[in-house]
Amino acid sequence: MRKAALCLCLLLGAAPVRAEMPAPRAAELEHMVIQDCGSCHGLTMKGGLGSPLTRDVLDGAPPEALASIILDGVPGTAMPPWRPLLTEAEALWIAQYLLTMEPAR
Repeated sequence: MRKAALCLCLLLGAAPVRAEMPAPRAAELEHMVIQDCGSCHGLTMKGGLGSPLTRDVLDGAPPEALASIILDGVPGTAMPPWRPLLTEAEALWIAQYLLTMEPAR
């Protein structure tokens, strides 16, 4: 059923609903994105050592592909694997967060 809803959202052009995550863990993950990811990708996610992670740059990227990069890193770059610290569900939540977060002002 959830897969059908996601397919329908994609077909209609709507943003998929973010994966469910308990509020305390979601707050921890959001903090991690801002602090840990932001240390390379910029606190506003507009780039730095790492590439930009803004909604317009990531537009159209499949959340599962982003989650895979988060979990396994990118060999030959400064992007480390986060698999030792994150579950697949948490990486997917982060990917969806990046695709739906409001732009920094």
